[in-house]
Amino acid sequence: MNLMERKNNKEKEQLEDIHSQQEDDLEMMDLNEPEEEEEEERGGLQDFLQKPYMTTVLMGIIVVLLICIFVLLVIMPSRDTAKQTDAEADLQQSITEYAEEQKDKEKDTDSDKVTEAIVVTPPAKEQAVEEEEEETQEEEEPVTTENPESADKDKTAVVVDVEDENDESYTKEFILNEALPYFADNRQDAIWDLAHLKRYVKLSKELEGSGRFYYKGDVDSDGRPNGKGLAIYEKNSYYYGDWSHGVRSGTGSWFRFYIGQRNKTNAMGKYMAHSYSGKWVNDLPNGEGAEHFEVDISKLEGNTRILQNVVGNFTDGLYDGDMYANTVDYIGTVEEWNGVAQKGVFTLWRDMSAIGECSVWQNRDDKSLCMDIDKSENKNQGLRELLK
Repeated sequence: MNLMERKNNKEKEQLEDIHSQQEDDLEMMDLNEPEEEEEEERGGLQDFLQKPYMTTVLMGIIVVLLICIFVLLVIMPSRDTAKQTDAEADLQQSITEYAEEQKDKEKDTDSDKVTEAIVVTPPAKEQAVEEEEEETQEEEEPVTTENPESADKDKTAVVVDVEDENDESYTKEFILNEALPYFADNRQDAIWDLAHLKRYVKLSKELEGSGRFYYKGDVDSDGRPNGKGLAIYEKNSYYYGDWSHGVRSGTGSWFRFYIGQRNKTNAMGKYMAHSYSGKWVNDLPNGEGAEHFEVDISKLEGNTRILQNVVGNFTDGLYDGDMYANTVDYIGTVEEWNGVAQKGVFTLWRDMSAIGECSVWQNRDDKSLCMDIDKSENKNQGLRELLK
């Protein structure tokens, strides 16, 4: 029995050893399978890459990648440059447009209203009335009077200097800056000399027919003359004095120089300049003032008197009230006269209607002596060159 049990035990141990050995073999098989698969896969990839046509494929891929890199390096900077160029062009255009807008604004408004010359359009432009006077008949005393005529169409500027009239440095700003101190100080001789310079004659001529004037001085918030200032007009005319919102108002002086002007009666040869100093309202002489003519007595004929000064009250540029005048003759003799006018129409000192004449001035020393004008001329007597 013991033998049988030992035998059975021995067989049982053998069976267990066999079973245990099988389980270990199975586990070893499971652990080795992934390595074998990986080896199979590596072997397949190497075989695939070692095929002849794969070299060409890889070279093609490399070429494509190089082309892409080249495109990125070349084309993209070009696009950036183009964008930058467009941006600069837009900026330049914006700057140009802004500059043009600024130029337009500068045409409409004065950048420095007090110190810079500006051009303004007056509400009522200065007008010159051209007249031709006939020789008056001498009655009792051989006396005649003449009034200056404004300007003729054939006038030629005659000046006293030898400057280059085309010198670009002689701008209106330069001329206004140059002239203003002399007008402010009322230096009559200097004003005369300046007005006869080529650059002044040329500047004034530029304004003919424009209804405009050059101005330097104080202005209001709208850029209109307001305060004190100097204006240069056409026909060698000037004004310095008080202004009120674009019109002459207050106290001021007006000048006109007859430079080389002639007409049928040769009045411009006798009168060299015409001026007025006194009160102004609404752009015209209004109130007490004095009118003056610069006379060249060498151009006067014998026994001829010519008005030199008229003093009294003015209404809208017309003689109005008791007036005082003096005359000068060809040898320089000065005589004084009285006159009475009402808004440009004289009260007559004697009846001369039979011969169509009017005695408008009476000699202060000899009441029997009068100066006569044509009856048709007894109207609008005053500063005709300033009348509207």
